[in-house]
Parts: sequence; structure tokens; C-alpha cells
Amino acid sequence: MSASDYSSTPMFPLSILPLPGELVPLHIFEPRYKQLLQDAEQEDLSFGIFFNNIINTEKIGSLMKLESVIKRYEGGESDIIVKCIDLFYMDTLYRTHRSKMYQGGSVRLWQVNDMEMPGVKLAELFQEYLIKRKITRHQGFFSIYSIAQELSLDINERYNFLVAEETQRERMLLSKIKFQMHLLQREEVSRDLYHLN
Repeated sequence: MSASDYSSTPMFPLSILPLPGELVPLHIFEPRYKQLLQDAEQEDLSFGIFFNNIINTEKIGSLMKLESVIKRYEGGESDIIVKCIDLFYMDTLYRTHRSKMYQGGSVRLWQVNDMEMPGVKLAELFQEYLIKRKITRHQGFFSIYSIAQELSLDINERYNFLVAEETQRERMLLSKIKFQMHLLQREEVSRDLYHLN
């Protein structure tokens, strides 16, 4: 892989792994990340959240874009919402990004299609799951990533989902939905038994 495949990106190492299309709330309080927020606002800058976890052997992270500033505090802290717009592989993490206080990284973007459609079997089972959970906010369209978000995958599941092959991803989500459906069924049985006593 040539050096031209990599680009320098502002970096915010955290122990979270946002999925494409996901909205994430962040509380900004360190001076270096206050500076990053200022640059993101003034320059429409995207930045990476490098997944800072021992399991991250593939060195992946999420490319984020500022969506909105929810609250600004007197001390300069902020509550913000950011959106994952892509994923990346990290080549090198730098102590600073150019002349800034915040970190930077040499990354290669995945160029993810966050509108990637699920297969028919997964789509049908997910719709059944939404009905069972009485979730109505999904209006028609959902991508494989929005399904993964709805299933509240834990951090290990998120990581394994992202580094898996496309066909494996579908199988992982199908398995997760079936497990959740089984739990919902058991809850219903328990409620019925409780009402009978």
C-alpha cells in the first residue's frame, strides 16, 4: 500500500466504536479537544475516534463529523453530537496533529456505504423483531448498520461485526436477532405465568 492511500486526520482516541450513520453524544472538557471542537466548527473538519481498546488488533476507528453543539458551559466545556460518516484503518497515531494540541493519525478510509442494504432474510427477521419490540421509529428503509445499532451490540460484538466479512456480518446479525427474539418470548411467557398466579 502506498503512502498516498493514507491521509492525516485529527484524532480523538476513545474506548467507543461508533457505527456508520450513528449519532454519538460527547462531553468535551480537555483543552486539546476544546481546540478540536473549535476547528471542527470553524473549518467543517471531520476527525477520527480511534477505538482505544486492547482487542483492536486491526487498528480501526470511526470518522466523525460534528452535527450540533447541545450545550456550552461557562468553563468552556461543551456537550456535542457527532455522526459517524466512515470507518478507517490507523497506520500511525501521532502525539499532535500538525501544530495543534490534539492528536492526529495517518489513516486509510474504508469509504463505507452506510446505506448498505441487508439481505431479504435479515430484513424480514428485523421487521418481525421491530414489531415484537413495538418499535415504530424505523420508517421503511434500514441499512445493515442501522440494524446493528438497533440491536445494541456490546463493544466486542461491534468490533467483530466490523472486521468480519460481509456474509459473516449478516449471519452475526441474524444470530443476534434470533437470540433477542428468544429473550422476548421468554419474557412474555414469564409475564403470562405471573398473571396466572
